[in-house]
Amino acid sequence: MHGYGPMPQQPTTPRPSPATLTTVRVILVALTVLSCGLLGWAPMLRLAIVTRRPRDWFLLVVVLALNIGLFAFIMATPDDPDQMSDAAALFMMLWILGLLAGVITYYLYAEIRHYNTLGAPAPYATPVHPAPPLPYQQQHLAPHQQPQSQQHQQPNPYTAPTTPPTPTPAPQRLDQVRAELDELSDYLRKENKDSRDGEGR
Repeated sequence: MHGYGPMPQQPTTPRPSPATLTTVRVILVALTVLSCGLLGWAPMLRLAIVTRRPRDWFLLVVVLALNIGLFAFIMATPDDPDQMSDAAALFMMLWILGLLAGVITYYLYAEIRHYNTLGAPAPYATPVHPAPPLPYQQQHLAPHQQPQSQQHQQPNPYTAPTTPPTPTPAPQRLDQVRAELDELSDYLRKENKDSRDGEGR
């Protein structure tokens, strides 16, 4: 079986301090608003570098294309506001407002979410093998908590010790029975002889 060790953690980008993050966000949002959306690519560029996600890089290209298009549209309009048609002015205003709202909202949402989840990798389960108890701990363990090897070695107090039966001396017993039978037969013979002598008289 292969042992399971702690998995190597991937290096994570150190999280800046909250004051630094707030300052950077305020500066990027202010540049986007003051430039009427023409610098909206700046916060999107920072977001793509921080998150390194393909979606953010794609949105950076989209915002950059919208900024170029807006700049080209502004340069194509006449300098005199009176000469600009109402439809062109309304279209340019909607373009600027939509770009500002989209860039600022997504930038703040995505960056705050990214830094909230940064530095919290998923914990890896490492199997923990219990250490063997120390000698002084083994003395205080309950019988059911002691190792099985020690439980099998302990004698059962409820089991009576079995002792081998002592063999009875069979030859001596037989000799005693024979001696008693011989005495009995002698006694009977003697009684029988005395009864015969009494009848003869």
